[in-house]
Amino acid sequence: MATAYEARLGLYIGGEWLAGAGRDTHDVLNPASGAGQGGLPLATPDDLDRALEATQRGFAKWSKTAPEQRAAVLNKTAALIRERADLLARLATLEEGKIQAEAKGEVLAAAALLDFHAGEAVRIYGRVLPRPSGTRSLVLHQPVGPVAAFCAWNFPVMNVVRKIAPAVAAGCSIIIKPSEETAGCAVEVLRCFQDAGLPGDVAQCVFGVPDMVSRQLLASPITKKLSFTGSVPVGKHLMKLAADTMMRTTMELGGHGPVLVFDDCDLDKTLDVLVTHKFRNAGQVCVAPTRFTVQEGIYDRFVAGFAERTRALKIGDGMDAASQMGPMANPRRPEAIAALVEDARAEGAKVLAGGERSGNAGFFFQPTVLADVPLSAKAMHEEPFGPLAMIRPFGTFDEAVAEANRLPFGLAAYCFTESGRRQNMLGDAIEAGMVAINTVRLSWPDSPFGGVKESGHGSEDGPEGIMAHMITKAVHIS
Repeated sequence: MATAYEARLGLYIGGEWLAGAGRDTHDVLNPASGAGQGGLPLATPDDLDRALEATQRGFAKWSKTAPEQRAAVLNKTAALIRERADLLARLATLEEGKIQAEAKGEVLAAAALLDFHAGEAVRIYGRVLPRPSGTRSLVLHQPVGPVAAFCAWNFPVMNVVRKIAPAVAAGCSIIIKPSEETAGCAVEVLRCFQDAGLPGDVAQCVFGVPDMVSRQLLASPITKKLSFTGSVPVGKHLMKLAADTMMRTTMELGGHGPVLVFDDCDLDKTLDVLVTHKFRNAGQVCVAPTRFTVQEGIYDRFVAGFAERTRALKIGDGMDAASQMGPMANPRRPEAIAALVEDARAEGAKVLAGGERSGNAGFFFQPTVLADVPLSAKAMHEEPFGPLAMIRPFGTFDEAVAEANRLPFGLAAYCFTESGRRQNMLGDAIEAGMVAINTVRLSWPDSPFGGVKESGHGSEDGPEGIMAHMITKAVHIS
């Protein structure tokens, strides 16, 4: 029996849920079947104007709200997300395709992020500078103003929380435009904030034609900050729009995660961890390990072990408890991966696992392993964003670092070695906003999440995520 789609789709503007009357709609698809599940109303220009007016009113009030009250709303939202975890996880699978175990983990991680931001809301400290008696110099941190936030579809619960939580903690209001492809998750997260007592003017949720929405929100003098998670080309486009009003920006863009595997690693443990992490969410993760650069002494064993583990993975509907990898999120992704595999094969890469679409329904693509991939292959330069692992050998430490830093991306990197000295050297040498050594976990509530180079700037999560929503003001009193 098919699982029921329980999302209550709508726009949330000024504390009011708006349905599709008089608006165009978008059909939300089930990636496992390709079938439509529900019609999502899309915002009109008038809707966006009302959202901007509401968020301006919301900021005027929320910025003056006591930090303890802001923290209470965030804590209550976290509790409601945990209470509704099963619903949110089902929606994440039905809209994005990921398996239920991953979806439930995402929901709980979102709740933990809310807990952290609730604590930080009451710890936004300034400074008193030493001055002569009778004078004072103060450094204050104040909320930047209304935020326009744009979300990707790959973590439909976490991405929404990651945008709203730090803005609310800092005292900002926000208009969020999640992906239309995973709208139900965003709507239900907003309902958690609403039911937790967040005033209706503080957070708005709109959907629509992306270019129209972004141009209107970013052209408005009301909007004081842009927060974006998505591809590098779209991020560059949005930054150009934001430049006209000199608004603050946080950009979490694409990556092409290098993995450096040295011959002194614990090989079996490394393989077990990397194969699982590579094909998490069908590889549709901005920090996914992608380019595996393996020292020559263990290269053949690594390739054989990686391919064997990959071929054993069971792919299927994410609602099936036996599935280890679900479908890709939309019909564009299997086509893109197929083209990259075909190009790499033509350039001389060896296909050791997968390489083709799977089944006749939905958006499935087999987990794929390519070995001896030449640098001329497109996939060695373009972010695959799918279940595609590419493996090449290296000889020396310097060669490995050069390959890791070769591309203009710098989001996440992974290194596996038992040498403490080498671990310290890698932490310094790798050009990435996040480096994981002998682990694959990069996301923690108290740790900054973000990249360098063309992977963006600024940080989400941690105290840095809240400070990205603040302005710094110096006040001198005599």
